Amino acid sequence: MLAADPGASIASIAAEAGVDRRTVYRRFASREELLAAIYEARLKAIEDAIEDARLREAPVAVALHRYVENIITVNRTWPVDLTRMLADDTVKARRDAAVREVDDFLGRATDEGLLRPGLAQGWAGALLPQLMHLVIRQLPELSSGQAADVVVDTFLNGLGAS
Repeated sequence: MLAADPGASIASIAAEAGVDRRTVYRRFASREELLAAIYEARLKAIEDAIEDARLREAPVAVALHRYVENIITVNRTWPVDLTRMLADDTVKARRDAAVREVDDFLGRATDEGLLRPGLAQGWAGALLPQLMHLVIRQLPELSSGQAADVVVDTFLNGLGAS
C-alpha cells in the first residue's frame, strides 16, 4: 500500500491489513515509527540478500544471478522506496555500504572479464537496479529466478545482435 501511496494514513494501512488502527498504534507510536520499521526491514533484507549472494567469494556469474534474484525478491516483498529514510545518517551509511559492496563486485566482474572494460564510471552499478525494477514492473508473472535470468542476460549481453 505504501508503495502505491506513500502518504497513506495509519487508518488506511490498518484497514488494508485487516486490523483496527488502534492495533497498529499499540505497536507503533506514530506513522514515522511504522515507516522506520518498514524501511529497517527492507534494508536488512537487502543486506541479507547481498550476503547470501557471496559477492566476494562465489564465481562471478553465480554471484551476479544470486544477487539479482535476491534483490528482485526483496523489491517484490518490500516495494517501498528507501529514499525518504536516507536522511537518517545510520540508514544512509548502511545503504552506502551495500552500494559499495555491489560496486566492488561489479569491479571484480570487470576484472574477471564478465563485464566489458572501459564503461563509464558507475554505469553498470546504475544500470543493474534499473533493469531489476523494470523486470518487476513489466514481467510480474515471472518467478524471481526467471526474472533474474532476463535481467542477467540483458545486463551481460544487451539487446544487440552482435
